[in-house]
Amino acid sequence: MEMILSTALSFISIYLALLFIRVLLTWFPNVRWETQPFAALSQITDPYLNLFRSIIPPLGGIDFSPMLAFFALTLLQRALASVPIY
Repeated sequence: MEMILSTALSFISIYLALLFIRVLLTWFPNVRWETQPFAALSQITDPYLNLFRSIIPPLGGIDFSPMLAFFALTLLQRALASVPIY
């Protein structure tokens, strides 16, 4: 059980880092998302972000869905970290 939890926590940490990189790259308009490695990053992160984009559409050209996505993953990470291991 401990190995599963530590693997899940590591996966969430890596995914949070990938999301952070994805959000930072959106600030640069000259990034070509159809080229590698940006296409791979987009394919990995966009399905998760699209879940939240369906809940909160972009308002005034600003996409607030990554904030909700970060919040949900961080909440899951903290919940998993607090699970007692016997």
